[in-house]
Amino acid sequence: MKTISLEFQTEHLEAIGLIPPGFFTRYEEVELLETLRLERGWRLQLLRIRRRGPLRSAAELARESRRIRRLYGLESFELVERRPRTRDYILLVRQRNPPAIARLFTVAGGEITPVAPFRADPTHTVASFYGADLALRRVVARLTRDGLPFRVLRASGRAYWGPAGSEELTDRQRSIVSRAWALGYYAVPRRLSLTRLARLTGQSPPALSKMLRRAEGRLVARFLASTEAPRSEEPVPSSSA
Repeated sequence: MKTISLEFQTEHLEAIGLIPPGFFTRYEEVELLETLRLERGWRLQLLRIRRRGPLRSAAELARESRRIRRLYGLESFELVERRPRTRDYILLVRQRNPPAIARLFTVAGGEITPVAPFRADPTHTVASFYGADLALRRVVARLTRDGLPFRVLRASGRAYWGPAGSEELTDRQRSIVSRAWALGYYAVPRRLSLTRLARLTGQSPPALSKMLRRAEGRLVARFLASTEAPRSEEPVPSSSA
């Protein structure tokens, strides 16, 4: 499995319908926090969107829901959190894929998924994908054939999962911990309750609490193992050498 990060001109992604026209007249930046579901016809994603100017209230967004969905081509959206200090919305968004993205998904055979870092501003977009090497090569070849300009920023044999040690987590644990971090569950003070996080992840609070404790235990064990290793006068060869 492999991760690849590509850089595009944002205007080119607007041209193929991935970013709605005029989006950046109202917003400064959009970041993909997590893809919850990806199919040929639609995608369900957790996004951080930074607004130009003060945030609207939850009530205002609810009143204008129909207009917002029509303006940006959304099937639905849910406000998860408002962050007035940074002018960020955290939104759960369901959106239809434009034809160009649906074609890429078909070419990839469902074997890739968007991962961090994945963010766009008015000029540049960095898009990262994790998946089978052959599927990623097919996607890159299709982008080239379609004449969509891009450059490769990074390609590796490891997925981007964040802090060192997180590779020891299961896929499910990585997904839950990543979402908890993005939504502010680990912030001080905490911006999201366990009950709210459980609803967003489809878990019961007790099951989610147990899953988080197990994941946190693995990360702590890895950290302690790396910091408490006995020192030696001679350098110890790395096990990966």
